[in-house]
Amino acid sequence: MSANNEARGNDRAIGFSFEFFPPKKPEAEASWWRSVQALSAYSPEFVSVTYGAGATSQAPTYAAVKRLVDETDLVTASHLTVVKATSGEVDDVIRRFRDAGIRRFVALRGDPPGGIGTAYSPHPGGYSNAAALVSALKTIGDFDISVSAYPEKHPESADRTGDIAMLKAKADNGADRALTQFFFDNDVFEDYLNDVRRAGITIPVVPGIMPIQNIKQLKNFAARCGANVPAFVDSRFEGLDDDLPGQFEAAADLAAEQVLDLQRRGLSDFHFYTMNRSKLQIAVLDRLGIMPDDTQIGAAPERLRA
Repeated sequence: MSANNEARGNDRAIGFSFEFFPPKKPEAEASWWRSVQALSAYSPEFVSVTYGAGATSQAPTYAAVKRLVDETDLVTASHLTVVKATSGEVDDVIRRFRDAGIRRFVALRGDPPGGIGTAYSPHPGGYSNAAALVSALKTIGDFDISVSAYPEKHPESADRTGDIAMLKAKADNGADRALTQFFFDNDVFEDYLNDVRRAGITIPVVPGIMPIQNIKQLKNFAARCGANVPAFVDSRFEGLDDDLPGQFEAAADLAAEQVLDLQRRGLSDFHFYTMNRSKLQIAVLDRLGIMPDDTQIGAAPERLRA
């Protein structure tokens, strides 16, 4: 990742990473691997693999990251949470992943054991939050650490000030960058980033981009995450309920336009939530002029320019 959020030059080249979730059933393994292979051709700066709650949920993630390390050249980061685990159990997981060749982590507190919307309390004898987890990682090894950030505020935070204070604690404890929750209103992100910088946080804050696979499912998920789906997003899908190709084109255009606008605002790194589906992600990259084996080929197509 770049050292800051400034443009990389006149060619407007971008850095990007992909997020996958581990297949939980054997029949999903082949589909996940096809997506990995298809997107690896675009030379992402790294890929990340999500993680369940608690040390006992590590198996699918461990299997996925181990395969990525063993069978690809992708720089791979494993998500890690502190939910439902003692500090000793979390430390053991860190060492196991380290011994498997993992040198990057996405350090997260994790969702409450009772699910999003329920009260969270730290596990007895466990790490209290993601800032404590960052410290533990830095104690065990010289890892590259990403953490989360929330342009629209974490749903459990009282206000943005408290939210940014937690991000500062994570940065102060050694985090290398923040990857944001997905969002669609770039004005909201820019306002958030200004507040982050005013708080003295200097690590890169990388926008999380969610190409919309299904607008109805996305709105339900966003409501649980505290993310807003603006009216202008809804309007792009009006009249397309029975038009799957039209939904696909609208989703690809929307994500590419969001990235281009963020580039105009000085951002140069992006984290894409792929949902293990490569076709839509590739369509977004194509609209950005990014082709396989070359992270920047020419300018974006004329129809997507300002």
